[in-house]
Amino acid sequence: MISVLKKELRAFFSNATGYIVIGIFLTITGLFLWVILGEYNVMDNGYANVDGLFYLAPWLFLFLCPAVTMRLFAEEKQTGTWEILITKPLSKSQLVLGKYFAAWLLVLVALLPVILYYFSVSYLAEPVGNVDSGAFWGSFIGLIFLAAVYVAVGIFASALSSNQIISFIVAVVISFFLFYGFEVLTGFFTSGQSIQLLDMLGIHAHYKSMSRGVIDSRDIVYFILLGSVFLSATVWRVKK
Repeated sequence: MISVLKKELRAFFSNATGYIVIGIFLTITGLFLWVILGEYNVMDNGYANVDGLFYLAPWLFLFLCPAVTMRLFAEEKQTGTWEILITKPLSKSQLVLGKYFAAWLLVLVALLPVILYYFSVSYLAEPVGNVDSGAFWGSFIGLIFLAAVYVAVGIFASALSSNQIISFIVAVVISFFLFYGFEVLTGFFTSGQSIQLLDMLGIHAHYKSMSRGVIDSRDIVYFILLGSVFLSATVWRVKK
């Protein structure tokens, strides 16, 4: 598994893919938080927080994670290296997990620099350090788990097709539905229990819960189970 992980990380950073993902994410978040005037702008908001980052990031990840994962299996099939890969002394689970953790690490590398935003806002606050640290770190951890699920969805979509564009579109559609689709479906129900159940099936409710600064074990279990479902589906697909 480690050999696959290292191979994929080298592939990400030996061409423009890794740098483009990191650059796009940091450029867009930086522009909205510090340059473009509006509700997400830290200086224009009047409050010492970076809530705009944690509103924007899930929607950015919705496209960046599939962009990272779309090549993981599809490219192997396109270039003809798939047959070589599956003859290596690796189980299908190790193969999938190696590619999965490589893609997840790349997304985390893109996410880590935003910690600087926290210290910048903390320094600009009046008095210095007057920021809601619990909400920031809760949201940051929520993004880590959110990225884990998006990457699991993306690697599953990549295993479905040898066409990278199709893999990208499938991953975006599934991720969007998981994040926001269940919340839309609640509008078709009037029963409080049905609405609450549908809401808890979606990612958005659990992400919002963690954004309040309270790390609930139920939210963590939800993200782990959802990611595991798509990783298991990917292993099944690869075996087929």
